[in-house]
Amino acid sequence: MTLTSRLLAFACALVMALQCVAPVQASVRIKDIAGLQGVRDNQLVGYGLVIGLQGTGDSIRNSPFTGQALQSMLDRLGVNVRNSAMRTRNVAAVIVTADLPPFAGRGSRIDVSVASMGDATSLLGGTLVVTSLLAADGQTYALAQGRLNVSGFDARGEAERLTQGVTTAARIPGGALVERQVADQLSNLHVLSLELRNPDFVTAERVAAAINAFTRERYKATVAFALDHRTISLTRPVALSTSRFIAEIERLTLEPDSPARVVVDERTGTVVIGRDVKISTVAVTHGNLTVRVTETPPVSQPEPVSNGETTVAYACARPQPDRAEAGRHHRDPAGHQDRRCAPGRTRRPVRLAAAQPAPRKHRPLRHPETRSDCR
Repeated sequence: MTLTSRLLAFACALVMALQCVAPVQASVRIKDIAGLQGVRDNQLVGYGLVIGLQGTGDSIRNSPFTGQALQSMLDRLGVNVRNSAMRTRNVAAVIVTADLPPFAGRGSRIDVSVASMGDATSLLGGTLVVTSLLAADGQTYALAQGRLNVSGFDARGEAERLTQGVTTAARIPGGALVERQVADQLSNLHVLSLELRNPDFVTAERVAAAINAFTRERYKATVAFALDHRTISLTRPVALSTSRFIAEIERLTLEPDSPARVVVDERTGTVVIGRDVKISTVAVTHGNLTVRVTETPPVSQPEPVSNGETTVAYACARPQPDRAEAGRHHRDPAGHQDRRCAPGRTRRPVRLAAAQPAPRKHRPLRHPETRSDCR
């Protein structure tokens, strides 16, 4: 049986099993399905140099920007190399990226990612020189430096080459120091907005209802209103700080709504079926896959020493041309119509033949030979 056939068979069995299982209510916190509008990460980017490579860096001829960056760095350090030809292969030009989390203060550390720009073959063993990380406004918000962590490797021989992962990209955990803090305007806002990560009208109304039920009991006020399928507007109480109000709101639980969904991973054979998935009348056929539905009809057994007959429940059968008319339903002796039979079928009793003893085989009699005495 092929993988697709196995997936179909497993899906059919799983769906039939789900029909018999009662739905389980799952409650989640508001902080798990929604976030505060404006509280987000900011992307940082910078250009730098990686040194200490074992002959796997950029070639100055093919990557002239690497030579220019190296000359500028040495000039700032007081080394004049403008009139000399550099032919090093231990330096690589890289792009450094990072995400500045919200409310990150000065002195906190963030992770950075490093990727090669030139024709370097590997960054294994390299060290990133101090690199300024800029935001979209052109201001420097962090400085990155440190030893690279490369997850891949590249091994070569005379007749074979083994490569795993990417050797021209690396990470530096905690490799950047935040030097500038993003201006915080959240504490001065009186009207806040929650944004759902998965927009849905039903979920937005449930979030607003849960928040209003809490604030009516706690603060005697209604503060939440669903603007659309993504945004819920919140009015902060005057005597409450923004941090305290958001902390109380995020702890509330509710049951989010989700559409009926079936996810099939053909490569691994995984089938995920949502709780709201319902199967209607359907016929499935694929290759050698056969779905068979059988039933056991009830048997009517007569009492002992009676004149009754052993019969089964009436079964639908196709009408015979010489016995029934097309489209007519069969009526039993009591005059009730069998509505279980489809039009064009009649209902007839199916009788079970009583077990008859096997006929005895009569063995021919062997007559003794008649001898005549002719004497």
